[in-house]
Amino acid sequence: MIRVDNLTKTFGSFTAVKGISFDVAQGEIFAFLGPNGAGKTTTIKMLTTILRPTSGTIELDGLNPAHHQIAARRKFGIVFQDPSLDIEQTAFENMELHGVLYNVPRKIRAERIEQLLQTFELWDRRSDYVKQFSGGMKRRLEIARGLLHSPKILFLDEPTLGLDPQSRNQLWTHVKHLNKTENTTIFLTTHHMDEVDRVAHRIAIMDHGQLITQGTATQLKARTNTDSLEDAFLVFTGSSLRDESANSSDQLQQLTQMWRS
Repeated sequence: MIRVDNLTKTFGSFTAVKGISFDVAQGEIFAFLGPNGAGKTTTIKMLTTILRPTSGTIELDGLNPAHHQIAARRKFGIVFQDPSLDIEQTAFENMELHGVLYNVPRKIRAERIEQLLQTFELWDRRSDYVKQFSGGMKRRLEIARGLLHSPKILFLDEPTLGLDPQSRNQLWTHVKHLNKTENTTIFLTTHHMDEVDRVAHRIAIMDHGQLITQGTATQLKARTNTDSLEDAFLVFTGSSLRDESANSSDQLQQLTQMWRS
């Protein structure tokens, strides 16, 4: 469903992603992990057509996003780290607008909105303004919205950021259900290793722009002779604190180069 071959992204003299390759099968829950500044967000931006690769190739369900941008966008839904809902609209209005933008036929749209809001336990709040929702409810609505046009792939970039344990657990229960019932391929990033251990079929770990290992949680723990995925992650990436100011500088350089190009 996702195929990445020798993917590279440079911003001037800085290389954010260094020739990475991986495949994600249809219906797989694939966790893409790494410390801050590892290159995960840049990779996701290339996969979702926001950034154009410097070199290498991407296929989403057989389409190259660089050549078929609009068609590729219809293949996936995405939930970013930062909130993207219109809080001055109701839950139903947020869903309806998304459906219109993706040209979902009216009858199908209405049925799909009800189905998803029921699944994510938001149907009874469909007429409430989003500004009245808790953080967990907003996240559930964003995921429901991302699935409205029946995408084959769902990208989740830190979907549980800032949520309490109960909301996190509920959200992943819903995501696993949809993955099972609709065979949706899930590509996720998170810093919560317990979530990954519980939901991911396979894991890739990235650091310093390079893909350093792939496998199941059991395989990664076996390779590092550790009892937890968090310990395995630290073996692969190191336990020293990252220089946040350096990360910020790298990100600023990326953005500057992007706007110049």
